[in-house]
Amino acid sequence: MFGSFLTLVVTLMHLYVFWRASSVPVLKRHVSRRALVGTGIVLWAVFFFGRIIGHGGTGVTAQWLELAGMTWMSVLFLVTVSLLGVELMSGFGQLLPRLAPRLRGAALLAGMVLSAIALVQGMRAPVIQDYDVHLSGLPRELDGTVLVAMSDLHIGSQLGRQWLEQRVEQVGEQRPDLVVLLGDLFEGHGVAQEEMLPVLRRLSAPLGVWAVPGNHEFHPGNDTSLTLVEAAGFKVLLNRWAELSPGLILAGIEDLTAMHRSGRNGDPLSRALAGRPPGATILLSHTPWQAERAAAEGVGLMLSGHTHGGQIWPFGYVVRLTYPLLEGRYEVAGMTAIVCRGTGTWGPRMRLWHPGEILRVTLHVQEQQNTVSESASHQ
Repeated sequence: MFGSFLTLVVTLMHLYVFWRASSVPVLKRHVSRRALVGTGIVLWAVFFFGRIIGHGGTGVTAQWLELAGMTWMSVLFLVTVSLLGVELMSGFGQLLPRLAPRLRGAALLAGMVLSAIALVQGMRAPVIQDYDVHLSGLPRELDGTVLVAMSDLHIGSQLGRQWLEQRVEQVGEQRPDLVVLLGDLFEGHGVAQEEMLPVLRRLSAPLGVWAVPGNHEFHPGNDTSLTLVEAAGFKVLLNRWAELSPGLILAGIEDLTAMHRSGRNGDPLSRALAGRPPGATILLSHTPWQAERAAAEGVGLMLSGHTHGGQIWPFGYVVRLTYPLLEGRYEVAGMTAIVCRGTGTWGPRMRLWHPGEILRVTLHVQEQQNTVSESASHQ
């Protein structure tokens, strides 16, 4: 269903962009209508076969088809956004009838420039994003504990072994006490996932490497991903908690987006937090939903991913309608929630104004202030 909807949207964008391009003066003078229509058909075919053959196949041909198709889809999106901006400014050509065709040409150019920037940013290594979080109940001996988190690696046809090796090196350079993976580890197609196990096994930390599933772990054809995560030596938290050290509890739940899409009922949050010992609780949830409930249950830190921060501006405005906690740090009823923009990319290797990231969170003791004693000391 998603693939059909995506194909429909891309087809409509094609029709709109090439219809508007036909009115641009420089293209009218130098490109025949037949050539313009032919170009549109070829580019649509690149997207379509990249989606059908590239996404579902393996090998170099499938890899390059998917790369070309997903890249063109993003270029088309940015060109469409640029054209719509011009349409609003010109009243869809009614307010500035003579100038509108030239403005459309400028919009086409702007869309291409934004696409080039997005390609450069998408190919860059993810940044290290530092946070300091104070947790109530954290034992003093654990003050300064370093947690490193990665989300949405989407290892597959576009992000392969070499890219993963570089990410593992980045994590190791942070000297983590604890490593967590926030879901969507594998894309689910394009490469034999078992080939990545030797690289994943290099991830290590004194308090362990822990993971929760994302929605891609439940995609058809990706049924073995959780087994592979465990084969890599990671501990999967599926609606349960674990005490990493006295006073530090790590809990994890299954993906809420996957549950919603499949129509399944249940309360994974309550199951994951039930019966845990006293101390500071960190919750791992791929989808950044139910933050208020987590805070009410006494969670001190919630770590999520899934949104990619919108990945390509201005798509984030649409994503925020479903996921209000889009990216970065939020304070929710006394709990800190951090949403990772994603370490990898979904679809195209492109990002616009939203670089990929690896989270480095330093945990600190939350000092309990006794206001009565403090006021008495000042008297």
